[in-house]
Amino acid sequence: MGTDAITDEDLMLRIGEGDQTAYGMLVDRHLSLNLGYATKLLGNSAEGEEVMQEAFIRVWKHAAKWDPARKTKFTTWFYRVVTNLCYDVCRKRKPQENVEILENIPSSDTGAENIIAVDQRSAQIKKALELLPQRQSTAIMLCYFQGLSNKEAAEVMEVSLNALESYLVRGRRKLAEILGAERDQLLKEIG
Repeated sequence: MGTDAITDEDLMLRIGEGDQTAYGMLVDRHLSLNLGYATKLLGNSAEGEEVMQEAFIRVWKHAAKWDPARKTKFTTWFYRVVTNLCYDVCRKRKPQENVEILENIPSSDTGAENIIAVDQRSAQIKKALELLPQRQSTAIMLCYFQGLSNKEAAEVMEVSLNALESYLVRGRRKLAEILGAERDQLLKEIG
């Protein structure tokens, strides 16, 4: 059986029995994507790395309690852990703290002018997301940047599907106001 055939939930059961190889496999599968998510949510790569360390410590500590009968997807549970840890970091922050620029938006044109334009758009989108209420920003990040379905994002945020959709509608409306005249081009380029 290849490593891809082993589900995350099976790995959690093996980790619960102390299997360090299974733990390594789970970290390899989920570190990069979730580190990107945490960094975007926090706007700071160092804090994102700290959140991921704590999140994977929680995986190790809670794996023995993993109950397959609950039919919980590991990814949903793990996004919830990472999101809550990010919220904790945000609550502890000082208001004047500097933040890093959102990761570059992929582009097929690598010319110098395009790289500068991508950095500028990235900074504009990041600033706009920072102006949104936290729940709206999180909903947009989960659905549009992380590719979760609305149902999965609602589970991660521990809200109803209707509440999530409301966050998305209000968040998109607020982003449109913030981005103003440039919003159509910016939103088109991020997908």
